[in-house]
Amino acid sequence: MSAVTTLPPAPDRSGAGLLAGLLGLGVLLSVFMAAGTEDPLFRIHAYLFLAAFTVGAGATVAGITGGSFIPRERYHDGVIRAGVIASMVWALVGLAAGCAIAAQLAYPNQFYFPDHGWLNFGRLRPLHTSGVIFAFGGNVLIATSFWVVQRTCKARLFGGVLPWFVFWGYQLFIVLAATGYLLGITQSKEYAEPEWYVDLWLTIVWVAYLVTFLGTIWKRQEKHIYVANWFYLAFIVTIAILHLINNAALPVGALASRSYSAFSGVQDALVQWWYGHNAVGFFLTAGFLAIMYYFVPKRAERPVYSYRLSIVHFWALIFIYIWAGPHHLHYTALPQWAQTLGMTFSIMLWMPSWGGMINGLMTLQGAWDKLRTDPVTRMLVVSVAFYGMSTFEGPLMSVRAVNSLSHYTDWTIGHVHSGALGWVGFVSFGALYMLVPWLWKKRELYSLKLVDWHLWIATTGLVLYIAAMWVSGVMEGLMWRAYTPEGFLQYSFVETVSAKHVSNVIRLMGGVLYLAGAGIMAFNLWKTVRMPASAADERADPSAAPAAPVALAAE
Repeated sequence: MSAVTTLPPAPDRSGAGLLAGLLGLGVLLSVFMAAGTEDPLFRIHAYLFLAAFTVGAGATVAGITGGSFIPRERYHDGVIRAGVIASMVWALVGLAAGCAIAAQLAYPNQFYFPDHGWLNFGRLRPLHTSGVIFAFGGNVLIATSFWVVQRTCKARLFGGVLPWFVFWGYQLFIVLAATGYLLGITQSKEYAEPEWYVDLWLTIVWVAYLVTFLGTIWKRQEKHIYVANWFYLAFIVTIAILHLINNAALPVGALASRSYSAFSGVQDALVQWWYGHNAVGFFLTAGFLAIMYYFVPKRAERPVYSYRLSIVHFWALIFIYIWAGPHHLHYTALPQWAQTLGMTFSIMLWMPSWGGMINGLMTLQGAWDKLRTDPVTRMLVVSVAFYGMSTFEGPLMSVRAVNSLSHYTDWTIGHVHSGALGWVGFVSFGALYMLVPWLWKKRELYSLKLVDWHLWIATTGLVLYIAAMWVSGVMEGLMWRAYTPEGFLQYSFVETVSAKHVSNVIRLMGGVLYLAGAGIMAFNLWKTVRMPASAADERADPSAAPAAPVALAAE
């Protein structure tokens, strides 16, 4: 009997040489940018590009010569591990920045630094929003999408080194955006502050992300495309379109950090809030619904309650959400028919949003006991509950009569944070709690008790935050519309600000508690990674477990 020879895996160098060459060109271009510009702020970013491209080109060449591109796993999990680490790092940074600006609002005399402009609210606020949404949330979406698409398609990520380019290219975007905010480089658009050259870089990275995701689906071994992949794909494609249109601009110069928007006046406002609301709809909703549709069934070890409902949820959500943006512009120069259109579609969003919430909660049918025994399941269920609450509150606030009270007040801030921290934050934390033992081949987390502490401390902080902003917002709106018998405004603006002091202090307390919960999580995950793995754990492959989320529920 002849011995069977097992050939070593072929190096996965797809595109590595091309990537090294392109990064080398990037080095030369960065040198030209730094040498040719007269804008000192642009020069700083040119040096950042130069450093990133130099390190990237060197690492790629070293990987080609050192054999680092030989696959040692069935799936490309190294980039997902990096994404999980980056997610937790950026979560702590973004939440800490939020606590800093909350302290500035509560105690302006103590936390206002006139000699250090980069520490003031106007520059730290976009650092907080982008840090939590794009740095933390974006890394969670990229990491989980790479995990889900591989497992549900039974195919390794497409593109060889392309997933690594997506990961590191996205980190470079975050660093460029964050340093730009602190330096004062901004185009002053909500959720779209980075200037034109940073937008161009993100476009390149996002196209690579789309190619990686679509290529993996294209070479799938599983005939069915699971619903989570549809949500991920809608998020990737729609964000690309929104990004390109909203950030259309004419630079002041080829080597300048400033630009002029392609739109002006009411058209600029409409495009901005078409982008702004759909960034919420497709980045913070569709992408994280994909996480829900994979990780909730996986943790519950139950199939999706109604797979048919998940498909209806998908198509209804992506069709209706795209029209809802004008509700941000009630009582403005936007034509009233457009305002009414946005309000109508916002109210219609109640149905698909709650259909998805019910589908997520009812997936636990037959596994409700896990709410008592498993804190990770509790965290995922709390996130779905917050999804339902925030998608009820959003359409309510889009009604013109309600919006006349709520708009421009802290009520809107409370609404945004109930969705961002309650829905996006908790579903992300739940997914990361599941991914870390899988990726580092551990049997379970270091401590489920710490997960419980994280959940209740963070939930307490979140409830304090939201309640404070609701009270503050309604009070603020009522004070703004109060008149004296003579017909004059009863309160000056500074009086409304002073009246919010207690609410701002409670908001700070809530934010610190939420940050403390994230700190507990970071410690728990770090200890989990450092746990010794048994031989059984090393051989364990969670993708080989019964594919609970892919199983179609009986209708």
